[in-house]
Amino acid sequence: MGETRRAARGGIRFAGHRDRGGPIARPGTPPGPLVMTPTRVTLHDLGVRRDREEWIVGRVETGDVVAVPPHGMRAIRLLQEGATVPEVQRRLGAETGTRMDVGAFVDGLVRAGLVAAVDGRPVPSAAPPPPTFPRLLPRHVRWTLNPVLHAALGAVILAGVVVAVLRPGVVPGWRDLLWSDRGTPVLLAQTAAGWLLIFLHELAHLCTARAAGVPGRIRLGTRLQFLTAQTEVSGVWLAERRVRLTVYLAGMTVDATVCAVCLLLAAAAGPHPALSVVAMTALIMLAAQFLMFMRTDVYFVLQDVTGCRNLYRDSAAYAAHLVRRAVLRRSADPLARLPRAEGRWVRAYTALLVAGTALCLHLAVTVTIPATLGLLAGAVRPLLNPSGWVAVTDGVVTVLVVTGFHVLWATTWWLRHGPKVRRAAGLLRRIRDPEGCVR
Repeated sequence: MGETRRAARGGIRFAGHRDRGGPIARPGTPPGPLVMTPTRVTLHDLGVRRDREEWIVGRVETGDVVAVPPHGMRAIRLLQEGATVPEVQRRLGAETGTRMDVGAFVDGLVRAGLVAAVDGRPVPSAAPPPPTFPRLLPRHVRWTLNPVLHAALGAVILAGVVVAVLRPGVVPGWRDLLWSDRGTPVLLAQTAAGWLLIFLHELAHLCTARAAGVPGRIRLGTRLQFLTAQTEVSGVWLAERRVRLTVYLAGMTVDATVCAVCLLLAAAAGPHPALSVVAMTALIMLAAQFLMFMRTDVYFVLQDVTGCRNLYRDSAAYAAHLVRRAVLRRSADPLARLPRAEGRWVRAYTALLVAGTALCLHLAVTVTIPATLGLLAGAVRPLLNPSGWVAVTDGVVTVLVVTGFHVLWATTWWLRHGPKVRRAAGLLRRIRDPEGCVR
């Protein structure tokens, strides 16, 4: 969805799902601050909204968003009016008595991707990522933000809950997923139901965001040992809270509605394997969203409600600080630069992050990996000792589906983390053999 990262310079708190890292440097310029004392700064078209004691400013089309204090917002207004950096510095001092390094502030805006040109020279920046389904326009999906639709879906979900309470026999269990003696039809049905519901879940995020004018992009990602689909809609930070929460909860609403419809159909027409598989898959997907330590939909709701800018990144930094302090006996506390209330939430989330991650990795080693190897062993056995074409086909399909899933996970993981691994490997080589790296 969208998260926030912080910069230590200029009073800017950065928001957005892309990690820009270091400064954007022009070819031929030495490293260091990009903006020192420019005459004039041209900003991109920016969206703005007030959020508690800060202002959220950014570009909807790219998802580059920053949170700035009130004097930072005043500086942006003055820059948009055509004032030069020295003029902004003087006027801020006269109006608010604030001593602000406007050059460093503008440098932060450049790093955030919000500056189009400095002194008439264009600032290089990455092109906005192509949106998913670009022909889907806001007017096509405006109805997804209609409160009447939300009330109707809520009524369907409530009806499903009532049926589940009054007729618990229609609620599927894990045994309902094993509806056939053969593994192939079970595996294919589960795969088809899972990917269909994933598509509908992410499409709900995309449509509600697109209705608010946010382009959005669906792509694959990884969360620990899980392969996930995720919709990048960082531009929704600029929308009002009702819209933001609607976008965050849209996928879970689809999951709950699908499950409720399956329960209602099972109660009216009797149980059916297809209804059980879809309902159980939807329930599993819905429950998984409460694993907040993996930045699920509930995590984004929590982050928005608590007013945290990047709950996950700040908590990871705090956890690393605790480790460094325990090992090295010294480390700068990253929470020192956060508001006190936000720091409390970060500490609480850090405990959840560490415990949840450790539990997931433990389950991967003790349950997921052994179960996968057992499934593959059972599928390969009939291939080594054929007993008929049905058993061979069953084994081939099982092997292809299981290995294909893990290859897809590994590929997705490498596309996201491969550059970091290569940089770490290069750094390790330089540490081990600094002279060899120079030659």
